[in-house]
Amino acid sequence: MTPFALNPAFAVTDETTLRALFPATHTLAALKALDRLDPHAQEFIRRALFLCIGTQNAAGKADVSPRGDPAGFVRILDDRTLAIPDRPGNNRLDTQSNILGNPNVGILFMVPGFDDTLRVNGVARLTTDPKVLAPMAVNDRTPTLAIVVQVSEVFLHCAKAFRRSRLWDPTQHQDRKAMPSLLKMILDQTTGAPADAAEMQRIDQGLEEDYRTSMY
Repeated sequence: MTPFALNPAFAVTDETTLRALFPATHTLAALKALDRLDPHAQEFIRRALFLCIGTQNAAGKADVSPRGDPAGFVRILDDRTLAIPDRPGNNRLDTQSNILGNPNVGILFMVPGFDDTLRVNGVARLTTDPKVLAPMAVNDRTPTLAIVVQVSEVFLHCAKAFRRSRLWDPTQHQDRKAMPSLLKMILDQTTGAPADAAEMQRIDQGLEEDYRTSMY
C-alpha cells in the first residue's frame, strides 16, 4: 500500500481556520456543559452498560479503552465524583498507566437503545480503597482497583452519530464469521496462527472458556 501524504495546502493548523469552516456554535450547545452531575446525568450513568474512556500519557500518546458491566456499574460517589471498577483484562494497563502520567480523562457513556450519549471530562485517580471497591464486587469478586474521576465537565451529546451508523438497528448487524476469530487475527499479526483448523478451533474454545471463568 502506497504511504499517504497529507497535502499541506489543505491542512487545518490553527483554530481560527478551523472555526471559519463551520457555522457558529448554537447557544444551547454552549450552555449545556455543566460542572457537575445533575439528576439527568446521574440517571443516564445508572442506566449505562458501556463506556469508553480516553486517556493520554505524559508524552501525549493517546488511548481509548472500553469498559462494560451490568447497568449501575459506575458508582456515583457525589455529584462531582465517579468510580469505575477495573475488571480483569489483558494487564497491558494502558489506561491506568496513562492516568499516572496525565490524569485528564474523557468518558463517553452509552445506553443500549439510546441514540444520545453522555460525555464526561475530568481528572482521574487510581485507588485501592476497600470502601470504594467493596460495593462494586460481582460474583463475590472485588475489583483490584477503581478509577475515581473528579468531574469538571458533563454534557449530553446528540444522536446524529448513532442515527447515521444505525448502531442499534439489528438489520445492520454483521455476521461475526465474516472475519477470522479474535485469536486467529492476533496470532496472524504476531507469532503466527496454526495452519491446522482443529488446533485453531481448540485455541478459540480456550478463549471462550477464559471468558466464562475470568470475567470478574
